[in-house]
Amino acid sequence: MITIKDVEHVAKLARLELTDEEKELYTKQLGDVLKYVDQMNEVDTSNVKPMTQVIDFVNVMREDKVVYEQTREELMANAPEEENGFFKVPKIN
Repeated sequence: MITIKDVEHVAKLARLELTDEEKELYTKQLGDVLKYVDQMNEVDTSNVKPMTQVIDFVNVMREDKVVYEQTREELMANAPEEENGFFKVPKIN
């Protein structure tokens, strides 16, 4: 069972500020989700084959061939800014 304290804890971890109404709403919604998961746990899946895709999917491999190799000059022509032969991008803090 989900409590308001649980919702407050998760909100704190996510750095969310919730109103009292939101806390009550999310407590009910998360509780409903867990009840639904409990219902799914009751379903007998012992005869169900595990799968990774819902449709049949075959990984088709092909040989990797270079069709056209661009020169450094062609590639750098697309750069808005260049420094020492490399793309220059803004610093990320």
